[in-house]
Amino acid sequence: MSKLLLASTNPGKLFEIQDLLPGFELLLPQQIGLNLSVDETGLTYAENAALKARAYCQASGLPALADDSGLEVDCLDGAPGLHSARYAAQPGAGDADRRALLLRNLAGCTRPWPAHFHCTVAVALPDGRLFFADGDCPGEIIPVERGSNGFGYDPIFLLPELGLSMAELSREQKNRLSHRARAVNAALPILQQFI
Repeated sequence: MSKLLLASTNPGKLFEIQDLLPGFELLLPQQIGLNLSVDETGLTYAENAALKARAYCQASGLPALADDSGLEVDCLDGAPGLHSARYAAQPGAGDADRRALLLRNLAGCTRPWPAHFHCTVAVALPDGRLFFADGDCPGEIIPVERGSNGFGYDPIFLLPELGLSMAELSREQKNRLSHRARAVNAALPILQQFI
């Protein structure tokens, strides 16, 4: 089984991604004793994903997969976008703080609040090659949180065709429909070819 380092310390991402990559032993940095912090200074999702993938690959000598993702809300001109994980600026802000801030900022907008999740995956190989794949998931923001099977903005992101929030999806549904699942699935042929 091929080893692939997930360039993240987020166990939620590991939980989502491991089912999408059969045939790969997915490792978290802490499992191999790697403690690395990468500043996301890129101006695009691809730049941030590349920064993380390259840094973790170089530090470990293993192929590394990183993603950068964000929620883009139409009436907020694509915000929080690239800054989704850092949307609430106060120290120690968590997912609930970011969701609350988003809903406050949407108070002046007429519903429905169309939005989409975007994800760019970068795969860095020890020989220096770098590959990218993208995935999107359209939906809308809802004012009341629903579900507990997710993290981040999942409880307030509705998939209208299903009538379910991202946090109400089963693991199997999320692995078919989410932006991250679509990006990882798009990257799978690359991984199978080069790793």
